[in-house]
Amino acid sequence: MDSKTALLIYSRLLSIYPHTETHFLTFSNPYECLVMTILSAQTTDLTVNRVAPLLFERYPSPEALALAEPEGVEEIIRPTGFYHTKARHIIGSALMIVEHFSGLVPNRMEELLTLPGVGRKTANIVLHHSFRVNAGVAVDTHVRRLSQRIGLSLSRDPNQIEQDLIRLYPQALWGEITYVLIRHGREVCDARRPACDICIIRDLCDYGTSEAREKKI
Repeated sequence: MDSKTALLIYSRLLSIYPHTETHFLTFSNPYECLVMTILSAQTTDLTVNRVAPLLFERYPSPEALALAEPEGVEEIIRPTGFYHTKARHIIGSALMIVEHFSGLVPNRMEELLTLPGVGRKTANIVLHHSFRVNAGVAVDTHVRRLSQRIGLSLSRDPNQIEQDLIRLYPQALWGEITYVLIRHGREVCDARRPACDICIIRDLCDYGTSEAREKKI
């Protein structure tokens, strides 16, 4: 796909998903954004938003979370699933932030990637939402699925999909393209039953053709 078509897709999606904020989690600072993004893996934003108030009431800072007993954290975040691993990651990240970054969430990709439980997707989300830095494109399950279906990328690898999206879109849109693709993936382009009949980008989408449908991308 060429950049002109990709930008037209973004423009159409933006027309039905206008926004002033580009995130789905309710946070008030980079620390909360980081922790909630780690917790959001393989669960819903609604669940994370529900457990976050108690978590941050008990552990309001990286310093507090770094000293937490895993059992106490696990009790709170249990509804998010994989709570043993997630507790280990957020406590470990808090400890590294305290010991190596003066208690402040780092604002550089290479530094964020040193934190437990933080990959490029999480780092991109934290950088964009907390620091207004577009270092890349966050590729979650929705972005991955839609990128393949629409034809924005031919790869199944999230890292390659990110590079393909970076090639198609100007840096200023890297954060916003994640938002509109997630919205479209949730509201129209469902994983099992995409509603192509009401899709605003059907004529620009590979999946909208009979050939792509036969391939069942």
